[in-house]
Amino acid sequence: MPRLGLIAGNGRFPFLVLNAARARGMEVVVAAIKEEAFPEIEKEGARVHWMSLGELSKLIDTFHEEGVTQAVMAGQVKHKQIFSSIKPDWKLAKVLLSLTTRNTDSLIGAVAKVLADEGITLVNSTELLEPLLAKPGVLTKRQPTEQEKKDIDYGRAVARHLAQYDIGQTVVVAGSACVAVEAMEGTDETIVRAGHIMTSLEAEGDASTLARDLVVVKVAKPNQDMRFDVPVVGVKTIETMRAAGATCLAVDAGRCLVIDGDKVFDAADSAGICIVAD
Repeated sequence: MPRLGLIAGNGRFPFLVLNAARARGMEVVVAAIKEEAFPEIEKEGARVHWMSLGELSKLIDTFHEEGVTQAVMAGQVKHKQIFSSIKPDWKLAKVLLSLTTRNTDSLIGAVAKVLADEGITLVNSTELLEPLLAKPGVLTKRQPTEQEKKDIDYGRAVARHLAQYDIGQTVVVAGSACVAVEAMEGTDETIVRAGHIMTSLEAEGDASTLARDLVVVKVAKPNQDMRFDVPVVGVKTIETMRAAGATCLAVDAGRCLVIDGDKVFDAADSAGICIVAD
């Protein structure tokens, strides 16, 4: 069986991919992004090579030396890193300067093409974790309220428009009005920002005519490339929602990874949060 290269960003996603691949008898070589990957990745027993986000040539050379011809990207690499002080090597600089837009799809898609030209094929990042993809239906004990259903419908419409331009995956809605939209900051920060807006209103002391309960809607892109930037939710998402006063989470069935499995639904039930996948 050929060796699998794992390009590891932050979060638990890389650990799950690593363990799932090894459970299938695959040998895994990890290219850990030092600005993002958790250091605990070294304790998983695989060969780990640390490299900067800007070192595309080193990534390619490492995989060539290890005999890797297939690789998977797993874990978040924050989009805002394109404005960081990280210095790209000549190969990555050439990619960056060739792009007319530098959103997630164009950036990672261009890197994927360079890897393919070097004989390294990026494969579906969810193939090894199919059981963790959200199943259709209401995934928690509580059903959505009528207002939450309206907010989900409205939020999906708004989020899909944003997703087609690859701006972000998440919108937060209350009372059929858009409270916050995700861009480079990520889902959790978007939810936090929405919570702060509602908290600032509550500080005024007067009750609102409209309910202030927040509904979080996270969608895949219309032509989602399942090799990278796949929507992910986890226990941390639920904890962030609870702190922000959000009561419902809507995701795309079959196109969103529930990274912590049943623990996510247990945490949601404990918080009184409804999760819906369509």
